[in-house]
Amino acid sequence: MLAATVGLAAGTAVLARHRAEAAADLAALAGAARIAEGEADGCAVARKVAAANGGWVSGCLRSGEDLAVMVSAPVEVVGLGVLAVSARARAGPVDRS
Repeated sequence: MLAATVGLAAGTAVLARHRAEAAADLAALAGAARIAEGEADGCAVARKVAAANGGWVSGCLRSGEDLAVMVSAPVEVVGLGVLAVSARARAGPVDRS
């Protein structure tokens, strides 16, 4: 029984981590695309996209045309309650030099 509980908790955490990674990737891409279109605040777009994917932006930094984000997402782990998992992503134009 203990092994099954531990296995379930680990699987739940891995799935939540993948969800956070996907939300971070999408948020960074959307924010960087808006920056490329001339919008000043790519972080605002990143926050909307992260929220639409079940997470929240816990860090956002624009550097030129690049946008780096950290997205966190909740995960309920049996016996531990609700925790947060985080993932980072960066997006921007391709350097062709």
